[in-house]
Amino acid sequence: MSSVSFPALITKKRNKEELSRDEIEAFVNGIANNSVQDSQIGAMLMAMYLNDLTMRETTDLTRAMMNSGDTLSWPEEWKGNLVDKHSTGGVGDKVSLILAPALAACGVKVPMISGRGLEHTGGTLDKLESIPGFQVSVTSEKMLDIIETVGCCIVGQTKKLCPADSKMYAIRDVTATVDNLGLITGSIISKKAAEKIDALVLDVKFGNGAFLKDIDTARKLARMMVGSGNGLGINTVSLLTSMNSPLGKMVGNALEVAETVWTLQGNGPDDLLNLVIELGGELLSVAGKAPSSEEGRRMVKDTISDGTALARFCHMAKAQGVDPAKADALCAPDTDVFSVLPRAGAIKELLSRNRLCDRY
Repeated sequence: MSSVSFPALITKKRNKEELSRDEIEAFVNGIANNSVQDSQIGAMLMAMYLNDLTMRETTDLTRAMMNSGDTLSWPEEWKGNLVDKHSTGGVGDKVSLILAPALAACGVKVPMISGRGLEHTGGTLDKLESIPGFQVSVTSEKMLDIIETVGCCIVGQTKKLCPADSKMYAIRDVTATVDNLGLITGSIISKKAAEKIDALVLDVKFGNGAFLKDIDTARKLARMMVGSGNGLGINTVSLLTSMNSPLGKMVGNALEVAETVWTLQGNGPDDLLNLVIELGGELLSVAGKAPSSEEGRRMVKDTISDGTALARFCHMAKAQGVDPAKADALCAPDTDVFSVLPRAGAIKELLSRNRLCDRY
């Protein structure tokens, strides 16, 4: 669009009219280049929140947010092999730490861009940073090198990736427009689409410990995200999973890393292991790397049983800054994991001395 009237676009959405792809792109580009005022962004977000977005509007918004900044690029020979996973989050959810190396051990590439804590749940990056030396801020060139040698990496979002999303989310937070399914979809899928992946599995959680409390809302969000992902050329599948109780037995960043290692060693809790296998099986199937989800589940399970997933986790830790001796110690079967993770060790000592009980 050569000339855009942002007030006119706000008025159109306020009046419950559908925005065109060009209009959505013009608005998002205005956010990225600072030609639209914060007050206008807030007004548009409220109009979208109150009147909702159609599936087509949601996909166009997601595409525009993806294109508002840099997107990742990969060697041509990797095409068809790039996959990722996203969870809406829940208490004790450390699935990404296990699934990424397991998928890499299955022969696919996993450029996982993750986030930090949301409300009461710890984020994947926070958990990994409890490993001394683990670096989650890397350049795109370093990311390429890690994936080429390890098969997976778990890193944070750069400022140049989906910059419109960062600004929109900040304004959503102060304008009470966070919990709109279309806006949630745009925020999540735009970042995954910027990774230029071929397939994506979504873990949409519902229940007492999740952001979404009821299954009907979770189902609506899942359908919207799957539709938007597919609309952008990503083979996308979603699972609805309950979060009425914590996942696994450990809650807390360092403790969840410890449970991650135990699970990769074949000693993890059944509920956590089963979810990793289910999500991985669906992803390998939709990516065309397994003839069925059942076969995909077997492939993921085998990487944990034979130790190849643990080896990838150890290799990833070294590639992302962990001292090789510490990484080897963390993953060794006869090592006390708490001795390698200082924060987890401090909690163990506190519990052993009953200091928590002494306060009562």
